[in-house]
Amino acid sequence: MLQLIYVSTSRPGAVIDLDDILDRSRRNNRRDAITGLLHHRGRRFLQALEGPADRVEVTYARIAADPRHFAIVILSRRDVVDREFGDWSMAVDDGSDPAGMVARVAALVQHAAPAVRGTFEGFAAIRAA
Repeated sequence: MLQLIYVSTSRPGAVIDLDDILDRSRRNNRRDAITGLLHHRGRRFLQALEGPADRVEVTYARIAADPRHFAIVILSRRDVVDREFGDWSMAVDDGSDPAGMVARVAALVQHAAPAVRGTFEGFAAIRAA
């Protein structure tokens, strides 16, 4: 199973409908046996995808081709034996509750590898500040 983590920035003026993105992601991810976490705050996105390597690669290619964002950087690409982000089709932290954000993200990544956990917790802490 492949775990891929990337960060990106939405283009200035791009219309980002997070509910639509989540609806589509959850539907596609259930179909493709992909799980993960999407953290969104302002114009920045941090996402983890886990699942069959070929399906994660196709999903990432589709995401990378989306013209609504740029500066896409893969932070981690590694094989995992077990899913570190549970069995969610796509969990999300949209930054709507800054006071609870750090605790929520910590709960969502509790089973992730230390480096992965640190990436998400650090992103949440910076965004909460």
